[in-house]
Formats: sequence, C-alpha cells, structure tokens
Amino acid sequence: MSAGAVEKSALVPALGPERPVVWPPRTVRRLANGLQVVLVEAHGVPRLAVELIVRSGDAATALSIPGLADIVATTVRTGTARRSRRQIEEDLRRMGGEIGTAAGADSSTVIADGLAESAGPLVELVAEIAREATFPEDEFERERRQAIEGLKLERVTPGFLASERVRHELFGAHPYAVVSPSIPQVEAYKLDELRGFYRRHWAAANSLLIAVGDFSAERMMEHIERAFGPWAAGEVPPFDDPAVEIHRGRRVHVVHLPETTQARVVVANHAITRRHPDWTRLAVGNAIYGGAFHSRLVANIREQKGYTYSPGSQTHSLRRHGWFASQAAVRNEVVAATLTEIFYEMDRMRALPVGAEELDEIQNYLTGVFSLGVATQNGLRGQLATVYLHELPEDYLETYRERVRAVTVEQVLEAARKWMDSANALIVVVGDRAEVEPQAALFGDVVVWDAEGKKL
Repeated sequence: MSAGAVEKSALVPALGPERPVVWPPRTVRRLANGLQVVLVEAHGVPRLAVELIVRSGDAATALSIPGLADIVATTVRTGTARRSRRQIEEDLRRMGGEIGTAAGADSSTVIADGLAESAGPLVELVAEIAREATFPEDEFERERRQAIEGLKLERVTPGFLASERVRHELFGAHPYAVVSPSIPQVEAYKLDELRGFYRRHWAAANSLLIAVGDFSAERMMEHIERAFGPWAAGEVPPFDDPAVEIHRGRRVHVVHLPETTQARVVVANHAITRRHPDWTRLAVGNAIYGGAFHSRLVANIREQKGYTYSPGSQTHSLRRHGWFASQAAVRNEVVAATLTEIFYEMDRMRALPVGAEELDEIQNYLTGVFSLGVATQNGLRGQLATVYLHELPEDYLETYRERVRAVTVEQVLEAARKWMDSANALIVVVGDRAEVEPQAALFGDVVVWDAEGKKL
C-alpha cells in the first residue's frame, strides 16, 4: 500500500457501534369476520398511514381475464354508494390525506395517509371503498382508456418488454407468467366482470389491514371495528397453482424493438421465495454481486468498462415462486460483452468465497439501509405489508439485522452456487434485431419475438 493510501485510510473514521432500532408497540388482532389487523403506534409525527391488502391480485384471473385485478383496483376508488370521485377527493383534502390503489400479482391494495386527528374518517373512507364501491360506468370507461394508453407506452418500453418475456419464459403455463393484458383484452372488459371480482375477492376473510401512526391501538381498534366490522367475511378464493417447469440449459430470447440504439439485457433463473431458509443468504450474496451501488457488477460494467450507468441484480419473490435476475441497459454494440461480464461475475460468486472485508461492508450497508427504511411511518408500513402478505415470522423485522450479520462467507458461496444458476440461465435481450441478435446467438440458439409478444 502506498504512503498516500495509508495516510488517506488513517483519516477515515472507523464505524461506530450499530444503533439499536427502537421498535414501537405492535398489536395484532383478527375481527370476527376474519379481517386481520396489524397496528403500530409511531408517535414521531401527527400523521398515520393505513394499508388495506386484499390477498388476490392479477394472478387470480391471469389465465382467463388478464389484468382484471388491476383495473378493479384503479376503478374501486372512483365512487362508492355514498361518495363520488370528486367527493372522495374533497374529503381527503379536509383530512390532509391522499389515497392510492393498485394491484400486483398476489394482492390488491388501498394505501391512505392523513392527519392523525382524521384517523376515524380516514379509516371509514378506506372501509367504504373496500365494502361499497359502485364502479360508475363513466369512470370505468375513463380508467379503461387510461389503461390502453399505458399499454401502448409499455409496448415501446424496453424494461417492460424484458420483464414480460422473462416472466413468460420462467413460468410458462402458471398465472405468474402473465404480466399485462393486451389492448384487445382491455377493450373486452365488462363492468360485470369488475364487479364480480370485487364481490368475490374483496372480502374480509381474504384481507389484511395495517395502520402505523400517531394513535393509540385501543382507539384505532374502535374505529376499525366500527368501519370494517360489518364487512362480509366471504371466502378465501382458491388459486390455480400449476407446477412450473424448470428448464435445463441456457435459453436465449430477443425481443425486436426496431431502430433502438440501446438494448435491455436481462439474465434470469428460478430462485426462492422469502419464506425459504436461504433467502437472507441469497440477499447478502446478491448485494455483493449486483444489488448495491458498490457491487461487483457496478464496478465491472459501469466503472471499469463504461458499458452502462446502472447495472444491477435483484432477488424477486412472489408468494409462491421467486426468481433471480441481473439487468443492464447498454449500447447495442456491447450486448455480447455485457453478457460475458454478467456471467463472469456470477461464476466468480459461485467459484470463490467472497472476502471477509467485502462481506462485512455489505452487511453494514444492508443493515443501515434497513434501519433507514423502517424509520418512517410509510416505510414501516411497507415492511409490515411484506411480512404479513408473505406470512413471515412475527419477529422477522426485529431479527432482520441479526440474521444479516450472521451470514458467513461459506453460506454466501453455498447460496450463490444453488440460486445464481449460471448454467441454466434465461437470457433476454430487447433491442433492434439486426444489431443484437448476432451477439445474443453467441450464447445459444435464439428465439425472436416482436413487441406484441408474437414469435417472429
């Protein structure tokens, strides 16, 4: 080490001891109708955040009516038996709050926040949306038009097209394979289909309510009992969960997006859900490989090679399946070189133990980011939603930093060998076919698709 480097390192103060996270009181209840309730008292600011999670999302009807849960979620807040869209918006302003609705593969959500003094009215409004949405026809048509415009944009967005192809190839005949409906499918939606999904899936026994904020749990339970107690229990709908075929060997797919100068590159393989014992070990390994801004992929592809600004990798978990993916947006001419480096770094993770100092640095990073993430009402609400939607242990958040710290060099190597499946990876490249197909073909036989999902 040079004298200058020694002098510089001497000026960098050592990390202090990790500060404990002070966890606010948590109350977990279940109403007579089956609604699960999680309350956390967080008195730092005079506000509260509320999330209603319906444990049914787009996967529930993906094989019959793709995207139905999504348009139900966007339309559900446009009118109730007691309020129009405009009345809802005006009442929210008086509460100093806002509401958002959305749907993913496994769930549909209503997220609201507002002033603590408006806790009762805010809870009542969320319950009204969950119990009494009317789906006005004019609002439905407006949401349908917006959905179609969104689909048009998706069909020219490389990141979306790559994600869609990855999910389709990984999950095949499983509902998780369907990411988005087509425009004709959205045009064919009927109001009765939206109302039918709402009646069947938006039910108390199929739902979870989380509230975090400046309130007493006892008083908040009174609001919730009054607002949600009359909600019909319903039944938990069955889920079509066919077996997923695990392919062997590398597969290569190109999505043709004409006249693009940049390509989206994704390398993916089947992995695990958050409930798997290896999840934390894989998460630590992923952060070293490509999940942090100072990761190996970033150092290689961004800093050394200059191929892209923001390469990365992620561990994705739905409730029933998971996958691991590396991605980068790069110039057309360096697609093959980028894939080579992605596999080089992946195989290095699988072949050699990470350094003790590198592991310690990533553990500091992960525990620090986690602590920041649970420091706000909405951050804590989001973390709790993950815990209860994925049915994780009650102390999952409280023990997270301890579990990360306990991961060893040997466990990172073992997880990489098991779940960063280089030999059986799926390769997806989105870009101009003439530019990227010859490079993709260096990694295997290529299947080419257009942006509408039709094989060329």
